[in-house]
Amino acid sequence: MSCIGFSLEPSCWKMEENRCRKFPMVAVFFLVGFICSFSFHPATAQTVLEHEQNVLSTYIVHVRKRAGEVFARSEDLQSWYQSFLPQMTPNSDQTNRMVHSYKNSITGFAAKMTADEAKELLKLDAVVSVKQEKIFSLHTTHSPSFLNLNPGVGLWKDSTLGKGVIIGVLDTGITPGHPSFDDEGMSSPPAKWKGKCTFNATSCNNKLIGTRNFVTSTLPPTDEDGHGTHTSSTAAGNFVKNANVLGQALGTAIGVAPHAHLAMYQVCSDVGCPESSILAAMDAAIEDGVDVLSLSLGGGSTPFYADSIAVGAFSAIQKGIFVSCSAGNSGPINTSLSNEAPWILTVGASTIDRTVKATAKLGNGAEYNGESLFQPKDFGSAYPLVYAGANGNQTSALCAEGSLRNLDVKGKVVLCERGGGIARIAKGQEVKDAGGAAMIMMNDELNGYSTLADAHVLPATHIPYADGLKIKSYINSTSNPMATILFKGTIIGNSEAPAVTSFSSRGPSFESPGILKPDIIGPGVSILAAWPFSLDNSSTTDVTFNIISGTSMSCPHLSGIAALLKSSHPDWSPAAIKSAIMTTAYQINLGSKPIVDETLLPADIFATGAGHVNPPKADDPGLIYDIKPDNYIPYLCGLGYKDSEIETITQEKAKCLQIKSIPQAQLNYPSFSIILGSSAQNYSRTVTNVGPADSSYTYKVDAPEGVDVTVYPSEIKFSVAVQMATYTVGFHRSSGGSFTKPFAQGSLTWVSSDHSVRSPIAVVFK
Repeated sequence: MSCIGFSLEPSCWKMEENRCRKFPMVAVFFLVGFICSFSFHPATAQTVLEHEQNVLSTYIVHVRKRAGEVFARSEDLQSWYQSFLPQMTPNSDQTNRMVHSYKNSITGFAAKMTADEAKELLKLDAVVSVKQEKIFSLHTTHSPSFLNLNPGVGLWKDSTLGKGVIIGVLDTGITPGHPSFDDEGMSSPPAKWKGKCTFNATSCNNKLIGTRNFVTSTLPPTDEDGHGTHTSSTAAGNFVKNANVLGQALGTAIGVAPHAHLAMYQVCSDVGCPESSILAAMDAAIEDGVDVLSLSLGGGSTPFYADSIAVGAFSAIQKGIFVSCSAGNSGPINTSLSNEAPWILTVGASTIDRTVKATAKLGNGAEYNGESLFQPKDFGSAYPLVYAGANGNQTSALCAEGSLRNLDVKGKVVLCERGGGIARIAKGQEVKDAGGAAMIMMNDELNGYSTLADAHVLPATHIPYADGLKIKSYINSTSNPMATILFKGTIIGNSEAPAVTSFSSRGPSFESPGILKPDIIGPGVSILAAWPFSLDNSSTTDVTFNIISGTSMSCPHLSGIAALLKSSHPDWSPAAIKSAIMTTAYQINLGSKPIVDETLLPADIFATGAGHVNPPKADDPGLIYDIKPDNYIPYLCGLGYKDSEIETITQEKAKCLQIKSIPQAQLNYPSFSIILGSSAQNYSRTVTNVGPADSSYTYKVDAPEGVDVTVYPSEIKFSVAVQMATYTVGFHRSSGGSFTKPFAQGSLTWVSSDHSVRSPIAVVFK
């Protein structure tokens, strides 16, 4: 029996983000080890197969709409769905098989059935597809200021802080009563709102206007994890003064759209985020009347018709709802993205200019800067320094649980290595349990210079890989190595920000390489936001916050920005909002140098997408690239999808033989992703003028190395507002060139006297 390998490196006991809640990781690894070492005797194989065939699993069933039929009552729709379920035995209850009924996100339902029953169901003419659900995973003061969002001016002024816009968050639940969800200064929910609050009457207000639990329908969506509370307050938390975590990052905590309304749809629990629950939540959110959907969760790359987030998101954009999703935390490996569909805004993670500094100082006077959220005031003496892996044991080097019990680390500073599927904070716990005085945690080579501020359980610092190698060399150079950690607190003004962090998933897109992904990067490293409980055991305050990291944190930043743009431009489509975000992004850090990645070298286009979001500029983009929902159908035909697979996405019959399919790169997207061989390629784009009525634009090309780019016409002119113009771009290999790299990058920018509208260009050579 083969094993499934996986990598898991949370900051605490649970996952990559700093969750600070113990999780029985040892039990998980024990279970995996047991499964990998267990083998079936041949005589039992048939018994096991028969058992698996009779196991009830949750399947998502897409059915074909009946022409002209409208179900006025939900009971009638439910009855129709139940008619598809297998005939039950006399003592069974058919209604117990039904898990969710859908009306808006898809036409269909989720139900418990066996694999054989699913196969039989697929034979029915009215059934479009049947798929077993997957379990998805979660992917978090100063960031609004870093984004140039300031009171009384610019986008915050134009959007009235997001007033009247409803953000629906799909996550782990929420903490009602937290000051971030106070409704001071909030207007009443808009008349279109149809949602409900499943907490008691006093828990919801004009800020938190709706709450639903799609994991356990009998309970309110109380956040026992923290993730959902954090993402919700990042997107739309109200003003909270004197916010801090363990005394660090002190300031006023503010969501990106502080006067937008929030609705929480709980879809995740300790076991993950079931697809059927995600679809049910999207179904309800569409019905309730949200304007923006924010999903900091996802699975790996998969065909769009088999991805429930992509399918539900398509239904949402058909209703004018903007969908923002996290890109995933599987970087820096290429082609590691989640949520790749072109109708979704796919968000990568970058740093802000705030660090919580902790400097490792060695006995030879050398200092190496790192980060730690825990900043003790009484730690300053030098201690003996040891490398946990000095015995040659890699488990000890990683400071895995129990690995330091037989090593002499008492009263010493211990150098541990990051990685091995072991939580960052758990490494510190092992050092503490073994009597160590402090921990220096060095990155592995893959994570390079990307460090994180965690709430460690002992004095600690997280340093880059290169500095860790220098500390190892120092240890080997002297018979009495010594070290201490200097805790320098919160520092603002890092000129290398923003930088792409190592964990942020990278393109190119696996499912659709002709669409550049991720679309955008935004703040996702060491982000302060609301938390259900205090990290300080001695604290009694209810003003509780945490600093965590992940694309889960960058996603709600962009959800909040989308809400601001929706408020400022209520007539803009989801594609128009995405275009404004992408074409106004910047590619230069605060030090006026190119944005770098975890290697401190310029980040490539598959890490940054269009670049870092620039909210004030997005409010006035000049031109937009719009896409209507029906425009995606020729694109889906061009992907080679079957008619039934496209019907799964669009909920309408599709006939690709009667539709002129288009190549992926022909979609009217705000970026270009070209797979270029020896033949020239030409693509057109249509832009809509949303700037001054009388304006003209000329193009500027930064051609990818090894590629010749032509543009026609050389100038586009507008005489009225909302006027459209079409141009064509040609790409072909440069003659006589010796370019040997697998890809190149550049840009096409349309420039007027008032605006600069930039489209990134990625060219992969074949």
